[in-house]
Amino acid sequence: MRVDFLEEGLTAKIRVIGVGGAGGNAINNMIESGLKNVTFIAANTDLQALDMSRASIKIQLGVNVTRGLGAGANPEIGRQAGLESIDQIKEVIEGSDMVFITAGMGGGTGTGAAPIIAQASKELGALTVAVVTKPFGFEGKKKMQIAENGIAQLREVVDTIITIPNNRLLELKPRAVTLLETFKKADQVLYYAVKGIADLITIQGLVNVDFADVRTIMEEKGLALMGTGISSGDNRSIEAAQRAIRSPLLEDVSIKGAKGVLMNITASSEMTLEEVESASSLIYKEADENANIIWGTVIDDTMGDEMMITVIATGIKQDGIPLEETEKTQSLEDYKAKKEKKHEKEHQKTRIFRRLPLEEDDLDIPTFVRQRRD
Repeated sequence: MRVDFLEEGLTAKIRVIGVGGAGGNAINNMIESGLKNVTFIAANTDLQALDMSRASIKIQLGVNVTRGLGAGANPEIGRQAGLESIDQIKEVIEGSDMVFITAGMGGGTGTGAAPIIAQASKELGALTVAVVTKPFGFEGKKKMQIAENGIAQLREVVDTIITIPNNRLLELKPRAVTLLETFKKADQVLYYAVKGIADLITIQGLVNVDFADVRTIMEEKGLALMGTGISSGDNRSIEAAQRAIRSPLLEDVSIKGAKGVLMNITASSEMTLEEVESASSLIYKEADENANIIWGTVIDDTMGDEMMITVIATGIKQDGIPLEETEKTQSLEDYKAKKEKKHEKEHQKTRIFRRLPLEEDDLDIPTFVRQRRD
């Protein structure tokens, strides 16, 4: 059994485990994005793919079962590989406060081993969240059924699951966009979910939201919605909030009836209480009337006229909300590109967190460009 520990920085209490080829690609993209305060772990039966991982910790799953050659799209082989390596899995998870597990459903390693890893994480007391993809429709009913079975197994052991159907990727961009760029869209869902929670825990606030608060929200069993919206202008708070709860990549889930909500609002020091109230009220009215809602604000004067809102809702139903996108609402890619062009400078960020009183009115992604099997 091979477990590689590479040199890493500060020990993180949040770990992200990429299982199989799709999961490995996802964490590579997160590492490229420079996400901090997180430990990345790659777990795969394919030794060649594992050697290409940028993760600081690598686990070769099922040395005896697969001999480093992958699971051959067989989830039972993936499950056996996970069970064979269970001690190594627990070794790297132990001490975690929160574990994100990302994988593509429908193949071998991700579908079979992800539930094994999730169960180990829960047994060790970590808050466990799965972010997984479903196959394209053109991959056939058999692969979709395998994926659905894997998702059902994950639901039994994780606290929260976020599902991304690959078919949604077909609706996002023109034909000229490359395959790699398209798949990175799905990886961004994981990136912003992890970053949002990492910021909640690690950025000191005037009124702190501690990990116990995050656990309370994320332990609401069921489906989850995670979205980020950016807007500007007079109605920026409403527009950004609407976009945040309308992720085009997620499964048909609606924030209506959500039992737990985390919300972050980032804007310059010109942000008004009225804007905070209007955005919070929109989210509050869409969620369950008895939902546990925690909101926070970040004052960042490099934002200019823009406002960014991130929402993580848990315990939600499986139906969609048709919210219209306005002209002033930017894509996350445009926002990131614009921010990268600004001169780097030191600026002060102030985070304010409060609980919203309930009584107030108000991929495995079939990555054809990567490994031959998973």
